[in-house]
Amino acid sequence: MDAFCTDDDMALGAMVERFARERLAPAAQGIDEQQRFAGEHLPALAEIGLTGLNLPERHGGAGASPVALYLAVEALASACASTTSMLTAHYLATDSILIGGSEEQRARFLVDAAAGTKLGAFGLTEPKAGSNPTDMTTRATREGSAYRLNGTKHFISNAGHADFIVVYAITDQAAGARGISAFVVERGISGLSVGPAEPTMGLRGGHVFEVSFDGCLVPEENRLGEEGSGFRTAMKVLDNGRIEVTATCTGIARAAVEAAVSWAKQREIDGAPIARFQGLQWMLADMAVDLDASRLLGLRAAQLRAQGQRFSAEAARAKLHASEMAGRVTDKALQIHGGYGYSRHMPLERYARDARIMRIYEGSSEIQRNIIARNLLA
Repeated sequence: MDAFCTDDDMALGAMVERFARERLAPAAQGIDEQQRFAGEHLPALAEIGLTGLNLPERHGGAGASPVALYLAVEALASACASTTSMLTAHYLATDSILIGGSEEQRARFLVDAAAGTKLGAFGLTEPKAGSNPTDMTTRATREGSAYRLNGTKHFISNAGHADFIVVYAITDQAAGARGISAFVVERGISGLSVGPAEPTMGLRGGHVFEVSFDGCLVPEENRLGEEGSGFRTAMKVLDNGRIEVTATCTGIARAAVEAAVSWAKQREIDGAPIARFQGLQWMLADMAVDLDASRLLGLRAAQLRAQGQRFSAEAARAKLHASEMAGRVTDKALQIHGGYGYSRHMPLERYARDARIMRIYEGSSEIQRNIIARNLLA
């Protein structure tokens, strides 16, 4: 990783590794079993600057490089993917304001978000519009100096706990993607309602919700950028987010590989560790290579982002490979543990459950293939 990481990047990554091991890992199983919201870790995350890790210092953030951000997210995910899901959803919301908002809006929302005193959510997905945002039906209709917001968003991480939700809505139906605008909807606004947390298969501490907007009157000063600029903002945010999903995948997979290696060394059959079997050794070797390939793809995309270069295709490649890698690696790690891996007394089945959503959210594997193919054929 030295080709991608500076000493500062490595130092931050090491600090987050210690934090994740000491603070997050001991609570991870309980959060999953009891479906407690991982926001219980927000004060500790804020204390070491992680709630604003994606933001520049002038907006209260840590000013970390995209590569350092990658290392931090991987470290967190190796300990508790639910906490990582909650935090990276917060990053999607604050990235939306950083990319699409004015200096006044950044000052108004980002300082508190970076300090961890306000939690954000990212409202793009709808019940009938997931992978194709232009299919959305949520509408924002201008009324004087405000907008009347109507519609429903679904599977919105953090929404039931968030202080603000960045909501993407149609302001001009005829304009297609150029008719989508973004708004910051603050907690307590009339007409905003949030359903109960969805009972998900994995990431059970990273709560997701259905959010309804019934005539919410959102002031014009809460619109991010010009009318019609929302789609461009969302796509830039998702490019960032796909690198963070890659890091989450490599974090989960790393934990699974480490558990499998440890188990292979200590589990004995006929008085000798199962690590002596060549078939098992080959499984571990394939897992390690798969993991390294995903990490290098993710770090390449992060480095391009740090350099201010285009990285959409690289982020798509990284997210595609890592999300599918995490499924393969966690499954093999569980297999190596045998029946013990299937038991909820061990974390292997949690790793497998947490990894499964990675092939679906922030652009499914099929959408990533479309992006990659379009780039190849351009």
